Amino acid sequence: MDTGDSKKNEKKKGKPEKSSGKWAVQVFFIAVVLSAVLSFASDSALDGAGVAVAIVVLLAFILLGIFFDIVGVAVTAADEKPFHSMAAHKTPGAKEALGLIRKADKVSSMCNDVVGDICGIISGSTAAVIVTQVQGAFGLSSMAAMAVSLLVTALASGLTIGGKALGKSFAMARSTAVLQLVGRFLHLFSRKKKR
Repeated sequence: MDTGDSKKNEKKKGKPEKSSGKWAVQVFFIAVVLSAVLSFASDSALDGAGVAVAIVVLLAFILLGIFFDIVGVAVTAADEKPFHSMAAHKTPGAKEALGLIRKADKVSSMCNDVVGDICGIISGSTAAVIVTQVQGAFGLSSMAAMAVSLLVTALASGLTIGGKALGKSFAMARSTAVLQLVGRFLHLFSRKKKR
């Protein structure tokens, strides 16, 4: 009896390890592909662009990181009950939102870790491009270029960290509204895919 129970417990314990290992491999490949796509988009936008365009690209990636951070936090903070009611009334996006909540750990990992980290890395490289462009345009000395580099990096970090801090508070307080919006977007996307 004891040996049978212990074997069952070992099998049960083994499943999460296999699934988490499989998920880690999936995340790795998703991160590689997503990083390549976003880096290509960033490089294409910055190719031959001026300082103004580079700043817009930097802000776009900072905002993208903040947005996905909000979604990742909202998924972990949200309650299923309102979406069960919405799904019963056939509200568009309710089923998609429920699907996100039921996979909250994976969705949160994808939004906060994968997309968030990639956006952070690309923001850093974009900030370096801005510094190089400013240095070339104004013929700055090495000391002035270092000061500009510190300023741009500090501003990018401050906007990212401050934005995510505000975003987390918003996501915790308005998790249902955030997921409802994301669910509606996914619903529109799924409808187009069916067509």
